[in-house]
Amino acid sequence: MYTSALRLVCVSLLLCLSQSCYQCFMNVEDSLRLCWGHVLTEYNVRNVDACFEKLDRIFNNNETVIEAGRVGKGYDIQLKEILDAEILPLVEEFDQKLNNDTVYEQRLQTAADNFISAASKLPRVSGCIPPCGFQSAGAVYNCVTCQYDSCEFPLDCPVEEIKVMENSGIRMWCDVPFALPTDIEVIWRFAEEVETQQLDQFKEVTVGVDRLYSIPSLTLQHQGTYQCEVYSGQLSLIRVYYYISVTPQVVAGHTELQETFDLSLLPGGQFFPTSGDFLRSFLASLLPLLTACLTALLLLLFLSLGVLHWSSIQEQSHAEETHQADDLGLS
Repeated sequence: MYTSALRLVCVSLLLCLSQSCYQCFMNVEDSLRLCWGHVLTEYNVRNVDACFEKLDRIFNNNETVIEAGRVGKGYDIQLKEILDAEILPLVEEFDQKLNNDTVYEQRLQTAADNFISAASKLPRVSGCIPPCGFQSAGAVYNCVTCQYDSCEFPLDCPVEEIKVMENSGIRMWCDVPFALPTDIEVIWRFAEEVETQQLDQFKEVTVGVDRLYSIPSLTLQHQGTYQCEVYSGQLSLIRVYYYISVTPQVVAGHTELQETFDLSLLPGGQFFPTSGDFLRSFLASLLPLLTACLTALLLLLFLSLGVLHWSSIQEQSHAEETHQADDLGLS
């Protein structure tokens, strides 16, 4: 009866202590056996409660112990093996034997130091890759919660905008910055016209394992946000977003013609500014060119008139000679 009541009290004290690597890996029975013979030297009385408080201070409230336990995925088993190697021999040695609190202090502190040294040599976390997604491979073991913490990134990735021409094709990949498990399911959804991440605005398009979504010929109805969500079992791992902006072909053709026309206005592809001073200056720079052109035209005109005049004289002279020859023949 007394033993059962003591055990109940000790269990309650253990549950009230802060969680840490010790509480994650050591069971209550071993802790009771470890603290059974704890004696307060000052009063020479056995006091189990004080032993639990000592465990709490040396292990559970020790930030160095907690940090040493932040190992990569799958190495929590090695943490337990290291702690067992330090604590279980003490359990066997102290069980049903009285020992002063100073002995407990020294031996438990040594066990904690040995645990820190060995656990710190285990592989650390492989790293979390921003900016989004549930990345279990990048998780670290947390001795406070006795679980692996995720990378704590949001599932939703930032929206990537893609501008395309009407009637052209597009290929969208569900790019994920981290390794995915083999049992994935990929769901593509579409929210017409709007750029959004509001889940209730999307309609399901395809379901399968294909991370590629392609549209061979885009129309204006294809403009909007495309969402790719990757699942592993029932767990959502990531949501990738693309906003597709479709430019109508007529508008695009008009824009290209306008640009070509503008570039042909001035040498070097310069545009006419709206400034009146520049326009007057430009027209003034054209006057020498216009003067030269007019001078050339007048010179050409005078030359043409000279040739015509010379030709008429030659014809008149030839006619007179012919007439004189005819007169001499008749006489």
